[in-house]
Amino acid sequence: MSFTPDLLVGYLPFWIVNYGLALVAWSCLARFTMQAFMAPGSPNYIWRAFRVLSAPGVAVARGLTPRYVVALWWPLLGAVWVFGIRFAASLAMLVAGWAPRLSTMQGG
Repeated sequence: MSFTPDLLVGYLPFWIVNYGLALVAWSCLARFTMQAFMAPGSPNYIWRAFRVLSAPGVAVARGLTPRYVVALWWPLLGAVWVFGIRFAASLAMLVAGWAPRLSTMQGG
């Protein structure tokens, strides 16, 4: 009999990293979309929440993109970079056995 880890608790590092990066990436997309309708210093609580949640993604974009890219595009580029980091991290955790598999290998 083989040990099968619990889907939630057994892969907790995978879920934390995956959902954390997804939160940042989707917040970057929301910030990019909302900036067309909101002033940068708006007191709207949703706008302020998206600015806080997307700050790490925008910081990544600011550091990885050339200086001539206008700040207007940083949230969108941050989402692209964070989605790429999320894919690479998920793939690395899958290879390391830290992520759940869709099915078990059969055969001998």
